[in-house]
Amino acid sequence: MFIDGFVQQLPDIDPQETGEWLDSLDSVLDVRGKSRARYLLTRLMERAREQGIGVPSAVSTPYLNTIPPEQEPWFPGDEDLERRIRAFIRWNAVVMVARANRRFDGLGGHLSTYASAASLYEVGFNHFFRGKADGGFGDQVFMQGHAAPGIYARAFLEGRMDESDLDRFRQDVGGGLPSYPHPRRLPDFWEFPTVSMGLSPINAIAQARFNRYLLHHEMADTSAAKVWCFVGDGEMDEPESTNGLSIAAREQLDNLIFVVNCNLQRLDGPVRGNGKIIQELEAIFRGAGWHVIKVVWGREWDELLARDVDGVLVNKMNTTVDGEFQKYAVESGAYIREHFFGPDPRLRRMVEHLSDDDLRKLSRGGHDYRKLYAAYKAAVEHEGTPTVILAKTIKGWTLGPDFEARNATHQIKKMTEAELKTFRDRLYLEIPDEQLEGDALPPYYHPGVGSPEYEYMMARRKALDGFLPQRVVRPHVLRSPSDDAFTDLLAGTGDKVPASTTTAFARLIRKLLAQPELGKRIVPIIPDEARTFGLDALFRDIKIYSPLGQQYEPVDAGLLLSYREAKEGRILEEGITEAGSMASCTAVGTSYATWGEPMIPFFIFYSMFGFQRVGDLIWSFGDQRGRGFLLGATAGRTTLTGEGLQHCDGQSHVLASAMPNCRAYDPAFAYEMAVIVRDGITHMYGDEQADCFYYLTLYNENYAMPPMPEGAEEGIVRGLYRYRPAPGEHTHRAQLLGSGTALRQAVLAQQLLLEEHDVAADVWSAPSYKLVREDALSIERWNRLHPTERARVPYVTEQLGPTEGPIVAVTDFMKMVPDQIARFVPKPFVALGTDGYGFSDTRESLRRHFEVDAAHIVVATLSALAMQGDVKGEAVAEAIRRYGIDTEAADPRLT
Repeated sequence: MFIDGFVQQLPDIDPQETGEWLDSLDSVLDVRGKSRARYLLTRLMERAREQGIGVPSAVSTPYLNTIPPEQEPWFPGDEDLERRIRAFIRWNAVVMVARANRRFDGLGGHLSTYASAASLYEVGFNHFFRGKADGGFGDQVFMQGHAAPGIYARAFLEGRMDESDLDRFRQDVGGGLPSYPHPRRLPDFWEFPTVSMGLSPINAIAQARFNRYLLHHEMADTSAAKVWCFVGDGEMDEPESTNGLSIAAREQLDNLIFVVNCNLQRLDGPVRGNGKIIQELEAIFRGAGWHVIKVVWGREWDELLARDVDGVLVNKMNTTVDGEFQKYAVESGAYIREHFFGPDPRLRRMVEHLSDDDLRKLSRGGHDYRKLYAAYKAAVEHEGTPTVILAKTIKGWTLGPDFEARNATHQIKKMTEAELKTFRDRLYLEIPDEQLEGDALPPYYHPGVGSPEYEYMMARRKALDGFLPQRVVRPHVLRSPSDDAFTDLLAGTGDKVPASTTTAFARLIRKLLAQPELGKRIVPIIPDEARTFGLDALFRDIKIYSPLGQQYEPVDAGLLLSYREAKEGRILEEGITEAGSMASCTAVGTSYATWGEPMIPFFIFYSMFGFQRVGDLIWSFGDQRGRGFLLGATAGRTTLTGEGLQHCDGQSHVLASAMPNCRAYDPAFAYEMAVIVRDGITHMYGDEQADCFYYLTLYNENYAMPPMPEGAEEGIVRGLYRYRPAPGEHTHRAQLLGSGTALRQAVLAQQLLLEEHDVAADVWSAPSYKLVREDALSIERWNRLHPTERARVPYVTEQLGPTEGPIVAVTDFMKMVPDQIARFVPKPFVALGTDGYGFSDTRESLRRHFEVDAAHIVVATLSALAMQGDVKGEAVAEAIRRYGIDTEAADPRLT
């Protein structure tokens, strides 16, 4: 179909000539039919494009290979040797999974994905994928997670793994092979975690984009690198899979190549049983502005298509739905003759010279090495837009009739003796029957070092600069920022100059960007909220990155803070997409490994739309050993006024607590935020080079920022310190813990307790309950495993154990955030938090509703004292009356 060209809106300057053209078309239709008319129109469109005439773009083309046989390039490899190499890899991939499941029933693994994709990968490994030998960085290849067995099997043939490695597949506790690509589990091998469906495409796009960023900022020469992303057709249903397609085309990322394995099957059944997924994907990619190459049919079809003078075969291909093609894949040649070719006598005559066995062997393009080579070569050489290759395959190809194209094939993990023998015979491998019979584990197959296949494979990888996948980290220590970047924030603002932690961060990031060496490595990432966060001054200072520069004058060009784009811009302004922003954060935060250039992402987002919206991408970032800063701005359930239920974040610190290598902080003051950022840069990019990332929540409430108390820095980093001791001696004692804006409510409560209830309370700042808890868990584990040694004491117990009175912890997040440390404190512990959906109202109303204001902190403290017999219940009741607390109000958790 064609996009409307709006011809009806243009005047016809020569109606007679127009009529002659239309009459000619009608004549062709009458005499030669629709197929001939369609052919002539297509040729006219091609000629128009050759002549530089702007014509409507086709969003889909006939169900044929994009590259015709006469335009296929010469294939430079030894096809027979490469077929045998594929056979060895196919066999070892299957045997690895089969042996694992025979030894440990139910261990799992996937046979069919790599079986369908073997040729897709091997064309790349033998002819296109560039490695990292001799200090280079090569290509970045995102491999389908379920195809991991085939990648391990190739590494075995290359000598990078041995049989003992393969025999520890899916047994990675202690160093075995992980089920899927996981850099955290196999850090010298896998570069990109890919098995969470949909993340590979968006991460690959961000990687290709950031490669251009590095090139334009002269940080690394990425000009020769290609980013390859292998993805399944069913995976393209995930929203993240298509999220970044338009930006890839818009920014002309011709360094990016998608290969979609169109085996037409999802886990449960057809991807589009009643439709055609290749045609659908072609329309999506073409509509987004990508160059599309379809590899639908193998070479056996070329001769039939050349004889299709009436277009009847093409029409049959166009009108047959995927569910029928899957049926043909499992049926006999006689069935194909009867049902595909049989209904039309012209089609039946076309295949009279072919046997039923010949019809069964009419292959799909994704299994034809020469067709794939032609597509890959065209993709690599294409300029101006990204390319997608849509390759049609059969799931479970070569595994045998019980596997190929079956709806259940994704779940099959084992093979019987008969199935193994059939598979061996299909691959023409010389493995004796007795090695496949009885209780013996099926053997791995290696042709031997020095064999033609081994030497060929090694020569090809040497020509392409070494092995893949391979993750290489070249240590590069960054100097800590100078003290003057933090001086103002550590000193505070004074009572007359209120500020928020968000505006304090804006000051800090500008100072860091101005650092002579460190500044060029800092990459702010903002999903279209810079003005909300008070960061629009960065538009003027460092500009927004655009590979096209700024080809227009912005509407606010005359203003100081106008919207500025530039090729040398340093802000990655993503548009309204936290997912795209997190993908960019991943590319930036792993640049120390992919490019040997440590870059520091500061990804700033609306805190409600961070972990809750893109938690899967953040988890993947941790898997990929990403480093950097995530900053949840406009944080807090009661601090963001007027926005309401969908915007008020009270749970991101709960979600962050699930991320093992995330150091999560909720700073109350500018100096805390400054100390944490300085520690993060040193911890991740200094001598330690820790594979972790930091999460900081920032607030938009303005108040006086105090100077840092003497000696507080260690406690800030560790997550807990005494902020304001109780003034003087009084009858009763208590401890108040707070973080973020809730700390100020604790300070107000301290004053009320002192003046009105004869309670002296220390106020503690708890910037990170998560880190305090993790320290306690580590100590607890050490004590459990070393029962004869002197017990160690957790940091939280050291700090709070010697204090007097109950502990009341208040947060603008859910109660379970401070509850994380409750059992490590040998005292009564009460948590106050903002459990429940948010509201749009004033801060005062919200804090009263969620019972986290100073009055409720006082009541909670008195109640805890009453529980341990230090005050009478009447004192608590009196406080409730004094502060006007409604005892019959609904539980905020349930409203």
